[in-house]
This record gives sequence, C-alpha cells and structure tokens, in this order.
Amino acid sequence: MHMQVHERIWHYLQQHRVASIVIGHVTVAGILGLLLVGNGLGMNIFGAFAQSPCSSSDHTYIVVSGDTLGGIASRYGTTWQRLTSYNHIANANMIYINQKVCIPGKGSVNNGPAPTKGKGNSFPYGQCTWYANQRFYQLHGVYVPWTTQSNAWQWTARANQFGWHVSSAPSVGAIVDLQPWVQGAYSLGHVAVVERVLQNGHVIASNMNWGAYYWKVTDVEFVPGPGVNFITY
Repeated sequence: MHMQVHERIWHYLQQHRVASIVIGHVTVAGILGLLLVGNGLGMNIFGAFAQSPCSSSDHTYIVVSGDTLGGIASRYGTTWQRLTSYNHIANANMIYINQKVCIPGKGSVNNGPAPTKGKGNSFPYGQCTWYANQRFYQLHGVYVPWTTQSNAWQWTARANQFGWHVSSAPSVGAIVDLQPWVQGAYSLGHVAVVERVLQNGHVIASNMNWGAYYWKVTDVEFVPGPGVNFITY
C-alpha cells in the first residue's frame, strides 16, 4: 500500500517536472524573441519612454506633432545622422510625440529665414485661438500667421512650419499650447498666453473659452510637461 502511494507521488512529480521544463523553454524562447525584436521596434518603444537625462552640456528638445528628426537637426545646425547616433535612435523615421532628443553641445539654433508675421485675427471671437492671437498681438505687436489647419492642438506644428520658436520651457508672453485632454483641454486642445512664470516652474496664463465663464478672460495655472509647448515669435 505504501509502495503504491510512493509510486503515484513519484509519477505526479515527474509529470509536473516535464511540464515545468516545457514552460521554461517556451518562456526562454519568448524572451529571446523580444531581445531580437529589441534592435528594431522594441528599441524605439523603450527609447521613447525610458530615456536617460540629457547631459548638462546638451539642449533638451521635446518632440511635438509634425516634427521630423531632419527638421530638428536643421533647426539646431546639425545632421539627423548625428542626432540618430547621439540619441541611440534605431530608426530615424520613427520618433514619437513627447520623446526627448538631446542636442549635443546645446546646439546653435539655426533660425533660417525670419519667422512669418500674420496680418490680423481671423479666428472666431471668444474662442481660445482668437484670444491667444489677440493677446499675443497686444504684447508683441505680432499676429500668428496660420489661419488654416489651426485648431489649438495644431498650433505647435503650424508654428514650426512658419518659423516660430517652440520650446518646452515657459516664458512670459509666450503662447502655451495644450494637446487634447492635457490638463483640462478638450479634444481640440487649448491655447492661452503666459502672464507669469511662478517659482515652482508653473505658469499663470490668461484664457478665453475655459471653464464655466467661457466668454470671460480668466487666469489659469498650467504645468510645463508632456503635451505642453510654448510658442514665441
């Protein structure tokens, strides 16, 4: 009787040992597959979300909608090949919104042609786009030049196209552009104008079409970070 029990236990352990070995091999094969993919798509995914800080001697650029590595390189007087190598980017044609790109040696900004000035304010009165354009003109004497493809979330890409400066760092008088669903913005994004930069790095921006009293100018505190860009002429 005891011998039969021992034999059953032994067979049970042997069966589960075989199953464990099979599962172990499948797991190892899966890990090896991921490592092989890592040189392609995987490197881009992990590179976009798990990046090391840029050196203190670098300029940190945050990728926005419409950016290409070649365009970023041209702006900072370097080449896309150098940025690809310096940032360990596996595929120069695959960069991601909010991805951090380190510009070696801070990069001397290549401004190229002078940024384009607008000729007026054609945005619908009361919209955040109308107010941001009008307030920017009050402060700087310059209207934004983009009038088409110009919902709030598109302003960052349009600013790049018209030679305006886009930064992740705030400054007084800059247009702050929030991407959709960022810090209370809706599906079309939101634009406002920075009135103050606080000691903690947050900004106080004046807005229209924000909150319950959408027809009034209100001051709102925003936080620089992913999905937030600052536009200047």
